[in-house]
Amino acid sequence: MNANESRSGFDAGLIRRYDGRGPRYTSYPTALQFTPSVGAHEYEQNAMESNARALPLSLYVHVPFCHQLCYYCGCNKIVTRNEARVTRYLNALHREIALQGALFDRSRQVEQLHFGGGTPTYLDPAQLGDLFRVLRQYFSLDDSDERQYSIEVDPRTVDRNRLEELAALGFNRLSLGIQDFDPRVQRAVNRIQALSDVHTLVEDARRTGFGSISFDLIYGLPHQSLESFDRTLSRTLDIRPERLSVYNYAHLPERFKGQRMIREADLPDSDTKLAILGRTVERLTDAGYVYIGMDHFALPDDELAEAQRDGSLQRNFQGYSTHWHCDLIGLGVSSIGSIGNVYAQNTVSTQDYEERIERGELAVAKGLSVDSDDQLRAAVIQSLMCYDKLSYADFNARFDIDFERYFASELERLADMQADELLERDSDGLKILPRGRYLLRNIAMTFDRYLDSGPVRQFSKAI
Repeated sequence: MNANESRSGFDAGLIRRYDGRGPRYTSYPTALQFTPSVGAHEYEQNAMESNARALPLSLYVHVPFCHQLCYYCGCNKIVTRNEARVTRYLNALHREIALQGALFDRSRQVEQLHFGGGTPTYLDPAQLGDLFRVLRQYFSLDDSDERQYSIEVDPRTVDRNRLEELAALGFNRLSLGIQDFDPRVQRAVNRIQALSDVHTLVEDARRTGFGSISFDLIYGLPHQSLESFDRTLSRTLDIRPERLSVYNYAHLPERFKGQRMIREADLPDSDTKLAILGRTVERLTDAGYVYIGMDHFALPDDELAEAQRDGSLQRNFQGYSTHWHCDLIGLGVSSIGSIGNVYAQNTVSTQDYEERIERGELAVAKGLSVDSDDQLRAAVIQSLMCYDKLSYADFNARFDIDFERYFASELERLADMQADELLERDSDGLKILPRGRYLLRNIAMTFDRYLDSGPVRQFSKAI
């Protein structure tokens, strides 16, 4: 360990040297490889064929609406108070649920459900109730204690009564968009929420029976400093959510109009961002959180940490997740599903989405049918990013290959990373070392055969 390296393996100089743009690998191949040649017909056929495997299901429901704009946000969202527009979208979403539900046997239980956005709690109790009624009409929702039904929540939109309504629908997990507790930072990104309100909300959620609460934090926002983010971490640890996601802010005003409201001069420099990242990992791990990987942390008894221990952890379009064995159905504008060896993404235009559904069509606009090499490389990337290791013997048996021969050029390209002690390589396999955990994306990129065929500037920076 050199003089600039922390006990957790954080080496700012090394990270600075490797830092660059690259995929987050919520899928492999990434969505940039999706093509209109794989559309609604291909998805429908694959979905019906998947019934023979009889795997359980995971549903993602996209609710794009927000009452006001958070300047940092890069999500597919609609800032509106036009109720007619919301009603039109919900009518289309109900129809899509019916269209999708017709493809899957009712014997396939929905073990996992996630409402994302936008702000799902933008919807009032009647609207959410109707949405759940339609979901139950066309899918077999799991009502057991083993279900994982989560919803993203803006703490400013929810009180104790609303929590009880969400619990009655079946939600048992909350994801709260906190971003930062510092008032100056909140004002700069147009998301002002009091610490006391978050405290009260979490206490009420726990009393209401929500078993897992997750916070989203963002570093790299305007006016953040190492000291100010340290205070946010202290306030977060006082509340002690079961999970934390700590994301790097990607400033892309040319893509996201809202980010033009953020003055570039107010953003912390790269040295400050690196210092914040290093301090975050140390403080959270010292407080007992398991560093799952990249930007995710969980308490040791949370399902995410348990999944990493028992081999059921995965990365999908919600980041690190459990229930790797489920087929994933995406519902709503821009949502992405993964059924067997087919990825499918709905159109990103709300108008186009509603028009397709009105015609009685699925809203799938593009997708990808993965080949055997894609499946192999996806498994390699999953193993490295979820478990920090891979066994040659395991892959040889699973895919009937000679791993070292198949990936000879990739293993050769890992030589510099091995010399920098990001990973170990021996005759049995690969193992990520502590300093390599900060550069998982870079290591995984070595096995990505598509990176040479497209500009990496379309991806966010790794750190």
